[in-house]
Amino acid sequence: MKVFTIIFCLFITSVSLSQEKYIEKKGTIVFEASEKTFEPVKAKNTSVTTILNINTGEIASLALMKEFRFRNALMEEHFNENYIESDTYSKTIFRGKIIRFNFFELSEQEKEFKVNGQLKLHGKEQNIESILYISKKDEHIFIHGNFAVAPQDFDISIPKIVRNKIAKQVKVSVDFKLKQQ
Repeated sequence: MKVFTIIFCLFITSVSLSQEKYIEKKGTIVFEASEKTFEPVKAKNTSVTTILNINTGEIASLALMKEFRFRNALMEEHFNENYIESDTYSKTIFRGKIIRFNFFELSEQEKEFKVNGQLKLHGKEQNIESILYISKKDEHIFIHGNFAVAPQDFDISIPKIVRNKIAKQVKVSVDFKLKQQ
């Protein structure tokens, strides 16, 4: 698992050689696919690697699928084996650009930025447009935001027997505290 993180970091390093970058290795992604009258379908991953190039606004994140934790072990097993197929599709990667990002305008006051990029999940890529809230305090850049994805857009099939128990739009939230490297 750590091998993917190292490879990912090396890739991003080669892309952004000699450019200022901020990195987070313990970022958080939470997703929720719950329907109101059924058991909550929610998971959290606190081992997400994120890299931000402050000169270009390019941002990339990598999350290992088997690091998502559910409150129900059986749900976690089904997620990894039947839906995400984590042995085949072990990670999800987002690569994008924060529009009009200016590091020197960041402050402790959160500022809203639009982000555009590609999310690769379950072997498929989809464009993602969202809003990120970014602030800077001392040597850290704080980023958080939300977006939604549809399992069908990534060819994740939901069996008929549980289809009405899982939301058609999965809510995803991200929370990162990056430090200069």
